[in-house]
Parts: sequence; C-alpha cells; structure tokens
Amino acid sequence: MKGKWLPFLLLAVLLGAAIAIKQCARIGQPQPRTVRTDQRGGGREPAANPDRNRGLDRRVSFLEYTRHARCRMACRHITQAEVEQILREGTINYRKSDVNAHPCPTYAVEGYSSDNQHLRIVFAQCDYTTKVVTCIDLGHEWACHCPGDDEHYKNQRE
Repeated sequence: MKGKWLPFLLLAVLLGAAIAIKQCARIGQPQPRTVRTDQRGGGREPAANPDRNRGLDRRVSFLEYTRHARCRMACRHITQAEVEQILREGTINYRKSDVNAHPCPTYAVEGYSSDNQHLRIVFAQCDYTTKVVTCIDLGHEWACHCPGDDEHYKNQRE
C-alpha cells in the first residue's frame, strides 16, 4: 500500500518545491506600481508616473525659466507657484503644442490659477530639464515689452 502512494507523494513535494522557487524568484523583482486616481473622474493623476520619453513630465523639480518667460510672468502677474500648479494640474492643448519638435517637444498646458486667471503655459521638455517658454493669460490682454519682442514680430510679418 505504501508503494502505491509514493509517486503521488513525490509529485506533490516536487510541485511544492516549484512553487516555492517561483515565489523566491519574485522577491528580487520590482513590484508593479499602482496608479493613483484623482477624485474627479477616476483619471490618472498627471504627475504620478512620469516618462520623459512618452509625454510631458509634470514634476516641478526639473523646471527652468527662460528670460522671456520670466518677463511674461512679471507683466501678466503670473507667479512661479501658478506656473507649477498649471504644470501639475492643467490640460495639454495639443492644437497649440508641438510634441514632435526636436530637440525639445513643446506642450501648451492650460488651466485656471488659484486667483482664477485662465492661463496657457508653454513648456519645452528637453533632455533633463523642462523649460518654461512663455506664459499667456487667456482672459486678459496685457501690454508686455519683453526683450526680443520687436524682432519676434518683425520675423512673424516677413
């Protein structure tokens, strides 16, 4: 009677060993990350899982401001905190973006600031930085006189 159950017992031990080996192999591998959702509609939180090669990196730690952007921010009363808020929470306007631009794709991100300004911020995502190119208040026309504006408009007319 003992000999009849021996093959089944051996098979059960081998199966248990295979499962244990597979579990041990998983311990060294990184576990998949869960994607957080926002409270509004189950959508993905924009800054949760950045991939600089596949879309806009919304982390503010990589931001650099161009002189032009700083000038536009000053004359349009846009703060650095508002730029960061739009980067994190805004919506990309793909009609105003050039995601295939080389070497730095540009993203026009729109949203409302905490003081209810309707803003469009243009970001250029380069190798290891995200540059703030310009800042636009979509709800109010401001008179700005930033260096290089005359040259820019001259080139636009030609």
